[in-house]
Amino acid sequence: MGSFDFVTIFFLVAAVVIFLQLRSVLGRRTGSERPPFDPYSKREGASETDSADRGKVVTLPRRDGTDEEENPFASIDAVAAPGTPLNEQLRTVAKADPSFNPKEFANGARMAYEMIVVAFADGDRKTLKNLLSREVYEGFDAAISERESKGEVVRSSFVGIEKADIVGAEVKDSEVNITLRIVSQLISATYDKAGALVDGDAETVAEVNDLWTFARDIRSRDPNWKLIATESEG
Repeated sequence: MGSFDFVTIFFLVAAVVIFLQLRSVLGRRTGSERPPFDPYSKREGASETDSADRGKVVTLPRRDGTDEEENPFASIDAVAAPGTPLNEQLRTVAKADPSFNPKEFANGARMAYEMIVVAFADGDRKTLKNLLSREVYEGFDAAISERESKGEVVRSSFVGIEKADIVGAEVKDSEVNITLRIVSQLISATYDKAGALVDGDAETVAEVNDLWTFARDIRSRDPNWKLIATESEG
């Protein structure tokens, strides 16, 4: 039976979105909960005509396995030079989870990043709860509550993600952690309830540099990942 690779997503979002004070909740981590997105899962028996899945997943090209038969770490060597610490870290992950493909993971992480940013801006706690670890969610929820109490409004445009590169990986017992450096651009201006500008610039595109870490339990049948930590690089 054939198998296909899917990236699980919960919402399709527009290119222009509201973004609000993401940095105020950076730096928290955990990892015990079930993760929310699946950048490279294999699902058997999936039909392209299955309307229940349509709108929830993005189908990725199927791997033919040719390179992997000659070099089981070909997909890793393509993104991290053999002999480097990152290559060794990713090989450790692949040994623990043979389905791991770093390029497909990074593509899924890009989608997850934008979904989280959009959900935070919209105050969509339900979506965030599915995408974040418990402690990270608590930080986001507190920031949303603070802005609601102040009556602040953010007018913002998410311009896009320039790159999302894997910079670290580790296996802790049965948990795999993958860290990415994500560079994105956005326009953001915060106004108080009287309409006065209190932060940001409505005309300037700002570059955002973040380190985000995702994790999942490889013992679980659930192939999804959850955001367990965020850190700003300035």
